[in-house]
Amino acid sequence: MRLEEIINKQQMLLNQTDMGIWKYIYNNREKSRHISIHELAHACAVSSTTIVRFAQKLGFDGFGELKAVLKMEENSSMIQSTDVLADIGAFYKRSWDTIIKRNFDEASRLIYEADRVFAFASGYVQGNVIQELKRLFFYDDVMIYEIVGKEEFTSILRTLSQDDLVIIVSLSGETPLPVEFARMLQMRDVPLISITRLHDNTLAGLSAVNLYVSPASFRLYEEAGHTQFQSMMPYFLLVEIWYVKYKIYLHENKDKL
Repeated sequence: MRLEEIINKQQMLLNQTDMGIWKYIYNNREKSRHISIHELAHACAVSSTTIVRFAQKLGFDGFGELKAVLKMEENSSMIQSTDVLADIGAFYKRSWDTIIKRNFDEASRLIYEADRVFAFASGYVQGNVIQELKRLFFYDDVMIYEIVGKEEFTSILRTLSQDDLVIIVSLSGETPLPVEFARMLQMRDVPLISITRLHDNTLAGLSAVNLYVSPASFRLYEEAGHTQFQSMMPYFLLVEIWYVKYKIYLHENKDKL
């Protein structure tokens, strides 16, 4: 499990000081891989004991173990080499290896037990992900109704209950409108599944289940002025694997459902 996932999972245990430490680590990831506990404490204006407690809240024995995780994580913000096709192929394989190991049982249970399933996308690519979700789950008579715009969401919200399910797809997990929707759903105890880029974000912290992906950017040309290519394939791979694991979940639990 990546550090961002751990932060989201343990967010309820973290106070403002803890989040300040995390913010420094997140914004100075490369430096934090080699920083001492005393240097980190000084940078965050806290004591070394506070750093240790922060690490323990995340489930580590201490700061040393947290830093070891940081060192193991790859920095995938930009990939550049002389063979971009080989890089993309390797990225696809890493994405597969990461997503296939995940447990989708809780997400599958929520979608199976829901009386109604609604989905909201915060942008164009996210909308395409939802269209793929709708196509896949349609084969199992799971109808996913797409919500378009704030007015439609507000209207539907009046009828939502704990027996329904909402899926929100957002790249950053920080876009104001999805976060606002998530807070409204939380107040009404309506289950929410979020699909976001893998990092600490508000939407993931408000969700019953968080499904993460890690897009990557590839520089195709050395010349200035060329837009980097960002692969969104992990989003579509995630929903396909989720659907297959949903079918497996139904088969393995057919005597209980």
